[in-house]
Amino acid sequence: MVSSIKIGNKLVGDDEPCFVVAEVSANHMQSFKMAAEIVRAAARAGADAVKLQTYTPDTLTIDSRKEWFLVGGKDNPDSWQGKTFYDLYKTAYTPWDWHPKLKEIAESLGLIFFSTPFDETAVDFLSSLNVPCFKVASYECTDVLLLKKIARTGKPVIMSIGFATLQEVELSLQTLQKYGACEIAVLHCVTSYSDTPDPYSINLRTILDIRERFGVVSGFSDNNAGIEAPCLAAAMGASIVEKHVVSSHADPTYDARFSIDPQELTQMVETIRRQEALKGQVNYGPNNLAEEHNRGFRRSLFAVADIKRGQQFTSENIRSIRPANGLPTRFFDEIIGKAANQDIERGTPLSWNLIS
Repeated sequence: MVSSIKIGNKLVGDDEPCFVVAEVSANHMQSFKMAAEIVRAAARAGADAVKLQTYTPDTLTIDSRKEWFLVGGKDNPDSWQGKTFYDLYKTAYTPWDWHPKLKEIAESLGLIFFSTPFDETAVDFLSSLNVPCFKVASYECTDVLLLKKIARTGKPVIMSIGFATLQEVELSLQTLQKYGACEIAVLHCVTSYSDTPDPYSINLRTILDIRERFGVVSGFSDNNAGIEAPCLAAAMGASIVEKHVVSSHADPTYDARFSIDPQELTQMVETIRRQEALKGQVNYGPNNLAEEHNRGFRRSLFAVADIKRGQQFTSENIRSIRPANGLPTRFFDEIIGKAANQDIERGTPLSWNLIS
């Protein structure tokens, strides 16, 4: 069982703060200024890391209008209809010459910077930037060729598994481990890309099963609108939470409908950090000064009638009542039948110096 991995200067895993990743994706609309603003918004919100996607249209697909390369699909936005994969990626990709500039901005703000490579040339390029880890996208988690290339770098790997079957996840992990990846995190990922996600399709318990079944750090990558699911995922024990971030929901980006804006990102981070504070540590006994004070309102043994010197203690003249100034109630049976060594007024807390 791997309890943690190290990403940059942060330990990520069990008993560590949730590692919050802000995903830029295609939300920059081919504007470096907008991409940089998303990075800055991530820092202001308190995220731990910012992530890009590293590809070009030619590293993902080919420029073809054959039927297999047409996006189509009734669930896709109208703006996608009639376009090819190549058309979409041409306007969605992050120019590679932005990467070192965005990395510099991110690191100057205390963010960890990394990216998702989509082919072997992207792995080489990101290696030249000395990124601290690699992300594997859900759709690429079964690309054994890419997994081998990433694993051979020896760097930590964060892999989203999306709709991969159990057998596919097992093969992907075996491939990464066989070819050199020692630090691996696996993210449950719901890839419905919905602005109104169905709660019955989120299945956050999968995060816990990933950790137990595969012995890896587990987390959640959410490709749906809102912050309820990632906040609950963190509360349930997700070590990593990843969300797409857009400058504004009004931006007509490909990913806007399932992304969160800077205000929502701030709220998500604050909620996760508060939940972590609430989870706290294992503790028995008073948790704070207020609880220590309130211990005084427990029950204890008091004289509930006037008792003369030499008179025996009975269940009629002593009782367990509030507050806690008298002897603990566990001594009740021991005291019954013994005698008072002095007169005791009703309402006096019992103490050993009153008992013969």
